[in-house]
Amino acid sequence: MIADSMQFQPDAAWWQHLFSSIDALDAKRFAEHLTADAQFRFGNAPTMVGTQAIVAAASGFFASITACRHHLIRTWSGSNSAGCEGEVTYTRHNGSHVTVPFANVFELRGTLICAYRIYIDNSPLTG
Repeated sequence: MIADSMQFQPDAAWWQHLFSSIDALDAKRFAEHLTADAQFRFGNAPTMVGTQAIVAAASGFFASITACRHHLIRTWSGSNSAGCEGEVTYTRHNGSHVTVPFANVFELRGTLICAYRIYIDNSPLTG
């Protein structure tokens, strides 16, 4: 554990652990990365607060797809914050695939995420 959590800088293992939980479509494992009072906004959806609401929303989204795979292009971090950009490939229930770009912004409290904002246009997924 980091002695001074205020200076935590996400490393490759942190990013891998976070996105592997999402790519596994495991909402409970995903929530392990969040503070109990975390705020989460996915695209233009309303902001959810608290892990219970976030797990419910993530579970609902995960049920709408068969699989997803994130490819990180770039990551960065600052004081109590981090961000990334990449592409995510979704597999629909009919077996077809769609890839869209995304950017995520995180506010951190120690090693946990207290605010998670996803900037994405998922309209091709349902189109």
